[in-house]
Amino acid sequence: MSVIYAYHPPTVLITGGYGFIGKAVIKLLLEESDCRVVNVDSLTPESAFVPFGEFSPKGRYVFREGDIADRDLVEAVFNKFKPDVIINLAAETHVDRSITDPDTFFRSNVHGTFCLLEVARKFSRLKPNIRFHHVSTDEVFGSLQPDAGPVEEDARYDPSSPYSATKACADHLVRAWGKTYGLDIVISHSSNNYGPFQNPEKLIPKVISCAQEGKAIPIFGDGTQIREWLYVDDHARGIAAVVDRGESGNSYNIGSGELWTNIDLVRQICSRLEVLAPSCRFSGGYERLITRVADRPAHDQKYALDATKIRRELRWKPRHALRTALTTTIRWYVDQTHERRIRRVRSDAFAGLQPQ
Repeated sequence: MSVIYAYHPPTVLITGGYGFIGKAVIKLLLEESDCRVVNVDSLTPESAFVPFGEFSPKGRYVFREGDIADRDLVEAVFNKFKPDVIINLAAETHVDRSITDPDTFFRSNVHGTFCLLEVARKFSRLKPNIRFHHVSTDEVFGSLQPDAGPVEEDARYDPSSPYSATKACADHLVRAWGKTYGLDIVISHSSNNYGPFQNPEKLIPKVISCAQEGKAIPIFGDGTQIREWLYVDDHARGIAAVVDRGESGNSYNIGSGELWTNIDLVRQICSRLEVLAPSCRFSGGYERLITRVADRPAHDQKYALDATKIRRELRWKPRHALRTALTTTIRWYVDQTHERRIRRVRSDAFAGLQPQ
């Protein structure tokens, strides 16, 4: 497999590498390329909870704790490790928290991206071929009507929440630095990710956790919101493809085409849990725990990405279908060997949050 081999071999700086997607990208690069990986992460409660020591080849993985909004720290990392590639995954991502705490989202998602771009711009004078890959989200395109088709990369931005607005702002900054300063930039937009090791605040692990503990499974409104679901390892390979073969200045949608309403997905999880972890402690099965809660402000009805471009131009396609990967994911969460790790990141800070 050729993962960003154009740089022979590159040093890849990944921001937010202890996050759910960042961990999958780092694992892929360490296992299937010969690049060196530098991970900068501020180790917030959103960080994943699996150490890299179990699979990182000696001498090819380096971790530096820090915030990308700290310009001095970012400059020190660039000067020491001289990266060929930057993959910016550092971001605050939970919509509910962005509504109650927009300041934190602006600092991380906007100012943090600005700091990275400025340091990369100055560093590019010494290393002109440095590539900046900004990882964005389908939420920047806003809400689609239930019967609308998927959006292409050049669709109009229409963010609804402070989270998606800050991500949209970061996208615009990245494009501007590419046009104004000639920085080699690429952008990717991804649909909802799932898989093992995801933070418990997200929908799928939240539902599994609530069900196993016999707690109410919260569903916003009528649960008919439609989301597209992508297995995290497929997203990691999509990111590698964009960095490796993406055309400078372009953006690429990384989506699976698998669309589910929230309520149907939750019912699927409950049904599969009945097989993998039967609800013998209480009557009525897991579905009886589904509880409607007040809808969030400006809740988008549907997200869907047209991934034709990345499939055609970069020869990427997802390897995992939700019908099988969802079962694999649920089995991981109910496996008792992982329970201690999961509990370690369950924080009181997330207790009042609804799943995304």
